[in-house]
Amino acid sequence: MSLQHTFGELRSQLAKRIIGQAKLVDRLLVALLADGHLLVEGAPGLAKTTAIKALADHLTGDFHRIQFTPDLLPSDVTGSEIYRAETGLFEFQRGPIFHNLVLADEINRAPAKVQSALLEAMGERQVSVGMRTFPLDRLFMVMATQNPIEQEGTYPLPEAQLDRFLMHVVIGYPSAEAEQAILHLARSDYRQGQPAADIRLTADQVFEARAQAADVFMAESVEQYLLALVLATRDPGTLDPELARWTAFGASPRGTIALDRCARAMAWLDGRDYVTPDDVRAVAFDVLRHRILLTFEAEAEGITADKVIQRLIDRVPVSA
Repeated sequence: MSLQHTFGELRSQLAKRIIGQAKLVDRLLVALLADGHLLVEGAPGLAKTTAIKALADHLTGDFHRIQFTPDLLPSDVTGSEIYRAETGLFEFQRGPIFHNLVLADEINRAPAKVQSALLEAMGERQVSVGMRTFPLDRLFMVMATQNPIEQEGTYPLPEAQLDRFLMHVVIGYPSAEAEQAILHLARSDYRQGQPAADIRLTADQVFEARAQAADVFMAESVEQYLLALVLATRDPGTLDPELARWTAFGASPRGTIALDRCARAMAWLDGRDYVTPDDVRAVAFDVLRHRILLTFEAEAEGITADKVIQRLIDRVPVSA
């Protein structure tokens, strides 16, 4: 069985557990394939944490959940040095960040010090404590959730922190049909227990899938379209004067790299060996929405980053 087929089966199994959130399932797998971190935003009870746990159940790596709270300390994430009386020496006790998959639940509830502790881990895949630096495992992924409703006791994520996330996924309520299916699934799980995962991917399989996704062919015209889309976020006035009035800062080169990786991963996940402009557009909102900074004028008018991205997609032509 090919890895593409295995990931297709995994996609189907996750969709049976995370009902009505097909987009979230796809983005979880794309983040895994593109070797990036994922930020999921949505109201309470929309299966954000459940989806991330479900993915972890299908991987052989170890998983840890950190509940972010206002009183959390950086050492609660990275670990700290413990004095051993029997040796008279300090020994570093590794924290939960040293797991393969880390769920940062309600990440915006932690203060700036804790956020800064995550920056090095997410960006450089290492943790520095005192004069020593500890590398993280090659299979390392932070999956964070945040609740957009409550503002009391929350801390907005700094731009540098947001830029470390490969994608920022926003999810909404399921349809009536999906909600009925969720109700039936919850009843079944309550009576019979949650079934065991029958697909378990090893780290080597994940690395091989990443290599295959990275090798997906991208034509020069598609690459030019991808570049034009990102560059338009920095100088939108050439396309639409109103966009220039709405946009303060555009996406960085990190956004270009993220869009490239995610488009290739999306194509591979769909069973293709080439990228289309539709693949680029499919992931553009999730890759760019947290990398575009709006002006005060735009915010006062109720303009969102998604509206800016949609306008850019409508204006940027596909290269021949």
